[in-house]
Amino acid sequence: MTTTNLTSIRIERWATASIVAVSLCVAAIVVLAIAPVVLGAGAVDRLTALFIYVVLAAMWNALAGYGGLVSIGQQLFFGLGAYFTIRIADLGVDPFIAMALGAVVTTVIAYPVGRFMLKLKGGEFAIGMWVLAELAHLLVNLDTLIQGETGTSLISLNAYDIGLRRNLIYWLALATMAGLLSALFFLLRSRTGAAIQAIRDSEEAAASLGVDAIRTKRLIFVIAAGGIAAAGALWLASATSFQPKTYFSVQWTAYMIFMVLVGGIGKFEGAILGAILFFLIETWFAAAGVWYLVGLGAVALIFSLVLPKGLWGYFADRTGLRLLPVGYVVRE
Repeated sequence: MTTTNLTSIRIERWATASIVAVSLCVAAIVVLAIAPVVLGAGAVDRLTALFIYVVLAAMWNALAGYGGLVSIGQQLFFGLGAYFTIRIADLGVDPFIAMALGAVVTTVIAYPVGRFMLKLKGGEFAIGMWVLAELAHLLVNLDTLIQGETGTSLISLNAYDIGLRRNLIYWLALATMAGLLSALFFLLRSRTGAAIQAIRDSEEAAASLGVDAIRTKRLIFVIAAGGIAAAGALWLASATSFQPKTYFSVQWTAYMIFMVLVGGIGKFEGAILGAILFFLIETWFAAAGVWYLVGLGAVALIFSLVLPKGLWGYFADRTGLRLLPVGYVVRE
């Protein structure tokens, strides 16, 4: 029998590749922040959409990939984030402040929703979230301000010059993406992050180690809901119009699932990569109409069967490269 000398093992919180990757991300954020100065209106709008996609992918990945809570009803929070923005702006609040408040109100609502829905397990939770999203859709339709499926618009945005408005939405989307990714990054490096992943792997084993499973799952549920609500508010600002059937459509969760499956579920980098790939596919093939959606489904199915860990998972396994510094074991 051989024994391992524990003094020869060192845990590194930051590897060289991680330091380089984080530094490049910070530099990219700085470059993107000044991009509207040189980019045209079309490019600014497209990049805004990309930032929103990254937020959606990262939040669904946090919920399902790290928390083990697979939901097909996250459009609930996307739609509510946009709806409450409309409602609050109608009270005379500045539209950009209304966007922030809309996300906050949705996040607050997510807490009692989580207390109830997290009593469900597996498929019951997934389907239950979808049912809840459909119920919210019907209730929003009853609001006379929304005018049923006819919808309404965030009219107060017209008070801003169109160029300034576009740039402000772009910077808000960039700041939201950077802020949420940073918060998720540091959360996953914390003891709470370790607890979240332990619950995903085995809730019973995590509980035996003293992890408060219910409280931890509730936390990741609320964080994911708040991030998706912010994405819904930002999408409303960029599109200006609000139609319930569009914002509460299950296609938004389908997009989230596609991005995470293709990029790599349970991989921090995978959600970002998946969002970029989805953005490129949408940019090039969205004009194909229904065949574009069929193609997305086919690609997601192929990845589930052939590359279940996604592109980043496959790449990381082949190269051993880990850009998210969650801990490295090094033998001296």
